[in-house]
Amino acid sequence: MISALLFDLDGTLIDTAPDFAEVLNGMRRRRELPDIPFADIHATVSDGARALVELGFDLSEGEEGFEALRQELLDHYLKSLSVHSRLYPGMDDVLSWAESREIPWGVVTNKPSLYAEPLLRDLELDARCASLICPDHVKQRKPHPEPILLACARIGVDARSAVYVGDHRRDIEAGKNAGCTTIACRYGYVHDSDPAESWGADYTVDKANELTALLETL
Repeated sequence: MISALLFDLDGTLIDTAPDFAEVLNGMRRRRELPDIPFADIHATVSDGARALVELGFDLSEGEEGFEALRQELLDHYLKSLSVHSRLYPGMDDVLSWAESREIPWGVVTNKPSLYAEPLLRDLELDARCASLICPDHVKQRKPHPEPILLACARIGVDARSAVYVGDHRRDIEAGKNAGCTTIACRYGYVHDSDPAESWGADYTVDKANELTALLETL
């Protein structure tokens, strides 16, 4: 019996790459630089704002101008974080399935609450979400198990009977470290150099709409 269903946010529950792409390429256009292909941005989103700045401007953290660009990206993103971002196709059915069975669902993300909270609110998911855990709520972020364990504690369930779904190796490591059943998502922001099959998840899905049938078996 599943006691709770927990998700990573970007690339697992919600497809946020289109808004990140628009922000990054908007910064480049203002500097009269060509757009970066969406596929390249899609593969970089899970690595955060620093990685996007490196991709967009060929700068490394610590180099002159890097921090200003990172802050500019975050400022523009905060203003447009839900323009194109949506639940993955089939994901609302997964959430409804859990709710119909009184299985609480939550989010455990490395996205700061400054961005995660309004994103869930804008997509009308905040009232449905039983727990949102961000890096600013814990001392250790994923792949450390602390965020998942905190989510389970706030919901009031044992992590060993919870399921954690993610699209990055650190998600699966965090879930396993917490004692959860883990599901890897091939549809998310997965690097070709680090395929989901290599993460050691208990299960792997190609599309979000495959989750319901899988969860029915657990």
